[in-house]
Amino acid sequence: MRSTAWVATGVGRPMVREERDVAPGAGEVVVEVAGCGVCHTDLGFLYDGVPTRRPFPLVLGHEIAGRVVETGDGADGLRGREVVVPAVLPCGECDACRAGRGQVCPSQVFLGSDVDGGFATHVRVPARGLCPVPAGRDMPLAHLAVVADAVSTPYQAILRSGLGAGDLAVFVGAGGLGGFGVQIAAALGAAVVAVDVDDGRLRLAQAHGASLALRADRASFKEIRDEIRGLAARRAIPTWRQRVFETSGAAAGQATAFGLLGPGGHLAVVGFTPAKLELRLSNVMAFDATVQGNWGCLPEHYPAVVDLVVSGRVALEPFVEVRPLDAINETFADVHERRTSRRVVLTPAAAS
Repeated sequence: MRSTAWVATGVGRPMVREERDVAPGAGEVVVEVAGCGVCHTDLGFLYDGVPTRRPFPLVLGHEIAGRVVETGDGADGLRGREVVVPAVLPCGECDACRAGRGQVCPSQVFLGSDVDGGFATHVRVPARGLCPVPAGRDMPLAHLAVVADAVSTPYQAILRSGLGAGDLAVFVGAGGLGGFGVQIAAALGAAVVAVDVDDGRLRLAQAHGASLALRADRASFKEIRDEIRGLAARRAIPTWRQRVFETSGAAAGQATAFGLLGPGGHLAVVGFTPAKLELRLSNVMAFDATVQGNWGCLPEHYPAVVDLVVSGRVALEPFVEVRPLDAINETFADVHERRTSRRVVLTPAAAS
């Protein structure tokens, strides 16, 4: 299979277009890419020098949806299926995987970091864990690319937090992961707060489940905390039923999220920044609070996430912007400079 790929060759350098052959090995498939989302992590690799697991040159991109067009030995049953490709694929066989801890599988494959990713017309991926998507749905396959990370990652963080109906969920960062997290939490019946520095993102959050939207750059931390405490008091939600989700991937956002922890509270660290942060860690002890990281989403959760989206309980279209794959360098610059507030999905010309 002939593929056109955009290859990252060095930090801060424009990606270059290459033609290459792609063929599946045993237990692998080749997916014709319908769309691949641009994630904050991709920006970290290209602009900030965050190291990929396999050094450059490398094709980035881990939010992939497409159609299986070639299969290796043991994967024939997937030929022709439309699928979402989990961003992180555990091996399924090691001690960690058998213990239900596939997130820390030492043999996991992180697309666009361990191996070439989805900013291409075709991508070779492991067959294990692929999530078929239903036919007859009322949305383009390309839009489902964001399920691979931006929707599924906050879903797993919410699931692990134990959030339920009547609880309070605070998302610090309402773009990308946070925008979808707001919707998932609202679908579970929680009261939801969105905190961000962008009016557009906050308006979307309020239109899709947030009871309260706060501009972090126009209020002090104390004012933000007091607004959230006021909502909790009106809803009679104690601190031990409050969950904070750090989805901004910014040092200021992480500091705000940590500061919002109360007695018995839970903080899920979902966003990533290479910046260092000074925290009073003793708050976790004094409050008997929980702080938990979240790495991706286990493949077994993807069918439930796809159901949330296909059923309309989580909206994609207002949060997604589709652009041609050939505009990848301009798009990365736009996202890096915050000239777009939506999750951009790059679509190869053959799939548009």
